[in-house]
Amino acid sequence: MLAKKVRTDPDALRRDPLLKYDYMKTKKFTTAQAVVQFLLRQQVERDGKRQHFFAGCLGIFGHGCIAGVGQALLQHPQLRYIQTKNEQASVHIATAFAKMSNRLRTFACVSSIGPGATNMVTGAATATINRIPVLLLPGDIFARRNVGPVLQQLEQPYSQDISVNDAFKTVSRYWDRINRPDQLMNALPEAMRVLTSQAETGAVTLALPQDVLTEAFDYPVELFQDRIWYIARPEPEKQLLARAIEWIRASKKPLIIAGGGVLYSEAHDALARFAAETGIPVGETQAGKGSLPYNHPQNLGAIGVTGTFAANRVARDADLVIGIGTRYSDFTTASKTAWQNPRVKFININIAEFDAFKHSALPMVADARAGITALARAMRGWKVSDAHRRRAEKLNRDWDREVNRLYHTPTGVPVSQAEVVGAVNAFSRSKDVVMCAAGSLPGDLHRLWRTRDPKGYHMEYGYSCMGYEVAGGLGIKMAAPEREVYVMVGDGSWLMMSSELVTAVQEGIKLTIVLINNHGFESIGGLSQAIGNGRFGVQYKYRDPATGRLGGTNVSIDFAANARSLGAHVCAARDIPQFKAALAEARRQTRSTVIVIETSAEKRAPGYESWWDVPIAEVSNMASVRQARRRFEAAVKKEKFFL
Repeated sequence: MLAKKVRTDPDALRRDPLLKYDYMKTKKFTTAQAVVQFLLRQQVERDGKRQHFFAGCLGIFGHGCIAGVGQALLQHPQLRYIQTKNEQASVHIATAFAKMSNRLRTFACVSSIGPGATNMVTGAATATINRIPVLLLPGDIFARRNVGPVLQQLEQPYSQDISVNDAFKTVSRYWDRINRPDQLMNALPEAMRVLTSQAETGAVTLALPQDVLTEAFDYPVELFQDRIWYIARPEPEKQLLARAIEWIRASKKPLIIAGGGVLYSEAHDALARFAAETGIPVGETQAGKGSLPYNHPQNLGAIGVTGTFAANRVARDADLVIGIGTRYSDFTTASKTAWQNPRVKFININIAEFDAFKHSALPMVADARAGITALARAMRGWKVSDAHRRRAEKLNRDWDREVNRLYHTPTGVPVSQAEVVGAVNAFSRSKDVVMCAAGSLPGDLHRLWRTRDPKGYHMEYGYSCMGYEVAGGLGIKMAAPEREVYVMVGDGSWLMMSSELVTAVQEGIKLTIVLINNHGFESIGGLSQAIGNGRFGVQYKYRDPATGRLGGTNVSIDFAANARSLGAHVCAARDIPQFKAALAEARRQTRSTVIVIETSAEKRAPGYESWWDVPIAEVSNMASVRQARRRFEAAVKKEKFFL
């Protein structure tokens, strides 16, 4: 990462309303004020487009931060403050905003010490696993230690240099504790280096002791000058590029896997041209869905466990896999069973060296768009065989017919989830965004959603964090206010975290939330059944007095009343015609709308020629578990090591 610090002339500095001090002198700021001033000055530039990196600060004030960061934000309102209702949700909002912004913008997230801070740990993990930049500023215990134990302090008999904020170390890409005001001069640039690194980005945590936050220091003027962080587009190394070209020309059944890196680098147009010119078919990961429009002839759709039969059949026979911007999660690789050709080889184009080397691939460490462009230039005129192209294009058409069947096959009441997805897809416009994170919806959306725009599909599936949905929808809408955002959320995730609906109402931000009630955890319910557990403990059932288990009738929850109490406009639908009418009503609204519809847990879209490794009990007195174990032992034999 290259960073350039832009110096301004003395007169310009004196005129600056934010700095208001003479050139080359110091200014006394508290630590918190210095942090805010620094964040206001950070910019990023890619392809000649420059923008501020921080859109504002999210969070909840408590005794560990209100006198520090809270005072600084009040004093310097140029950095917008948004009051959230849950600290974990703050990080989800920032993550979704940054993802929608192709990692070129984000928010800072502030919390008090103790539970306020640890609430953010799950959000930090979500950001880091998905390689999304967020800055976390949790309050911390007293650095001077004379006041201790303070409220919400974790004491350890073996050290006084530890707090609950040490929990962030494993889920942060950069972590530091600011025990003295002058340490900011080292920590803040390092934090920005990581946040703006396309290869190493994730959650960055600066733990801020509450006494240090309010201490003043004479900071040098240079710390608060504009800094521009250039986002480079590294080209592939020439010798590796030449080898890659040889491999592609020699292949008979190549396949491209488009991951999130395609979208982050804005490489979708380059990929569309390359696929059309060469005829190489493309499968999309959850993060990469939208890399091609659904009707591009070379687009086989979703790949892996939640994949289409089109992508999974071509993957099974592929002799060359070109992974672009993918980290090869187990859902993408179908637990290393997706590729059964014994001669299969891999070429990986990835900005991160760690991912480029996976599967013993030819590692092309490069920006996705730069890598595709280099390949296209070198491969000009080369095409796959007519048979390989025809097969892929036929599978594209066959899959679209299957989607149409699932969208439009009436299943009665309660309706199927596929029908709901189809209704939203047909009603939404090409620039609208559908988003989700957890449950059975991600699988149905990955397979069935017809993407028309590169940013029209937003799925948090690196961590698949329940509760991300409403908060994430808010972050998306803040990044792209001109788009309608459809939040697809199951009842399980809704009950975990729906609180940011209040924030959306408070800020006047409109979301359309489709709340699907299937009476429990449908994704795990299906898995439970598949492994022989018969949906044990995954449905919202009353306890049965006769058995002592949670196997009675369904728990009655008034989700419409719940959503209405949070300030939303609410619609309830029983069938698809009512649901379509509710979508139309939601579009006319100016505030967030929640549409509640019940779906059947039994009317599931099928899986398509794929498998996921979930180990099953080796011994059991249950016949269903023993049978599932036999299926597992047969399937696991297909797993491969790519050496």
